Amino acid sequence: MKLFRLLGLISFLVILNSCSTKKEILYFQDYENIPKDVINFSPQIQINDILSINVNSLIAEAAIPYNRNISSQGGAGSQEARPLKSIGYLVSSDGTITFPILGSITATGKTTKELESDITKILVNEGHLKNPTVIVSVINAKITVLGEVGSPGTITFEEETVTLPQAIGMAGDLTINGVREDILIIREVDGVRTVGHVDMTKTDWFTSEFYNLRQNDIILVNPNGPAVKQAGYITNIAGVFGVVSFILTLVLLIKS
Repeated sequence: MKLFRLLGLISFLVILNSCSTKKEILYFQDYENIPKDVINFSPQIQINDILSINVNSLIAEAAIPYNRNISSQGGAGSQEARPLKSIGYLVSSDGTITFPILGSITATGKTTKELESDITKILVNEGHLKNPTVIVSVINAKITVLGEVGSPGTITFEEETVTLPQAIGMAGDLTINGVREDILIIREVDGVRTVGHVDMTKTDWFTSEFYNLRQNDIILVNPNGPAVKQAGYITNIAGVFGVVSFILTLVLLIKS
């Protein structure tokens, strides 16, 4: 009987140790304090971004030399089948792009709207085109989500901005073992790397620089205490009860 009580106590302690409290699980527990003001955020262009730049004018033929020759037909030459660098403009290590006819243009440190304005001014002021329309977008925008999420990996997006809650949702949400109180965001801007810490159980970070993500951000969700303790031993409660059941069966066979 003492053995049975000991095994029961061990099982109880294992279950208790693997439990998480409501305070550790729920998101945005102070939701009534969510800031009402929405931050307008426009990410800046970074080194290694690939830009799509389309130039149009009232005379369509006049704008052709200022655009990459992208085939609209299907097959191996189509836009979908070609590397991004062949259909866009790679921002080089010195922060510039090489644009047809216009030459080298500085891109880093600017938003897409600012670069649109700069190229438009060059086209007009240097007499290239009249009333041009320039559209710039980043076509290789991506973030990486690692750790305790449903689908870790690199996520590409077409929107100008993606928020941290959106990114976690795209990665399949945090698992029950993910630490919500300390989400890490690793960010590199102009050669400087920073690490942000976000507590998803609160909302005070909604006005911080880490609410809106930037392209190339890395989001890391570490495992909680019970998950770390279980690693390398018994990975789930079913395994624990399997071991306990085996021991009990073995004891009964010995006694019989």
